[in-house]
Amino acid sequence: MRSYLDFEKPVAELEAKIEELRALEGGDAGVSVGDELHRLETRAAQTLQDLYEDLTPWQKTQVARHPQRPHCIDYVSALVTEFTPFAGDRAFGDDDAIIGGFGRFGGESICILGHEKGSTTEARIKHNFGMAKPEGYRKAVRLMRMADRFGIPVISLVDTAGAYPGIGAEERGQAEAIARSTATCLELGVPNVAVILGEGGSGGAIAIATANRVLMLEHAVYSVISPEGAASILWRDTTKAQDAATNMKITAQDLIRFGVIDSIVPEPMGGAHRDPAGTIAATGEAITAAFKALAHLDRDAIRRQRREKFLAIGRTLG
Repeated sequence: MRSYLDFEKPVAELEAKIEELRALEGGDAGVSVGDELHRLETRAAQTLQDLYEDLTPWQKTQVARHPQRPHCIDYVSALVTEFTPFAGDRAFGDDDAIIGGFGRFGGESICILGHEKGSTTEARIKHNFGMAKPEGYRKAVRLMRMADRFGIPVISLVDTAGAYPGIGAEERGQAEAIARSTATCLELGVPNVAVILGEGGSGGAIAIATANRVLMLEHAVYSVISPEGAASILWRDTTKAQDAATNMKITAQDLIRFGVIDSIVPEPMGGAHRDPAGTIAATGEAITAAFKALAHLDRDAIRRQRREKFLAIGRTLG
């Protein structure tokens, strides 16, 4: 069953009427509703297009958080063959908020890792809503270093509200784990490509998104703090999250203008949750193109390109 966001109410009402008419059309009453059904479908499609052509940053944040949006596991299942997951950081334990392993992407060896939020209540609890603990980032470091040793490119799929802020995580060195993961990304001699799938929150995102190419889905968001968190700090009022989202410039369209990301992956009309397969396919093509652009670079050039990319962001925005 499709879940609708608050601002999608006009579309929800029209699509509910469409379903009612389809039920009548398929019944035994012999009611002819073809013309009315076509009219409503056209109107619903136009209403959806009008809404999504002019989304506010807060509405994009809602779309990025949509529970039916495809998650990391969905991308791995569709894009990677012969996937072998790895578990544990070899220091404390495993963290299901970050999944990762090795497989084949486009027939070539690949290391893929990313945040997994979960699609059901049980899965969300298991994966801690995509909020990783130190052992999750240390697992990412372990995988990236192994990939670098064997000359295997890395794909990072980012979808998190931020790193887990619990006491246990802080006691086990959350800040150090994030910093080390970020540094490992920068040190890789193999190309790495990161994709912001939904939310890219704070250091929890940048820890695996410091890549040669950073891609972002059309309705994803990428920020140093959540709009609610920013509103709480700036105005001591979380109801001002909409104002914070607008002022923080967190959308893909803002970030490509600032040079923070390299390209935007278009989403189907109505968001990735309306056509997960199409979204995943488009993302796979964008990743392939990103790796192709880096194929001619040797290990030193890969590191240099990545370093210059992030230094340029500081020079431009500073």
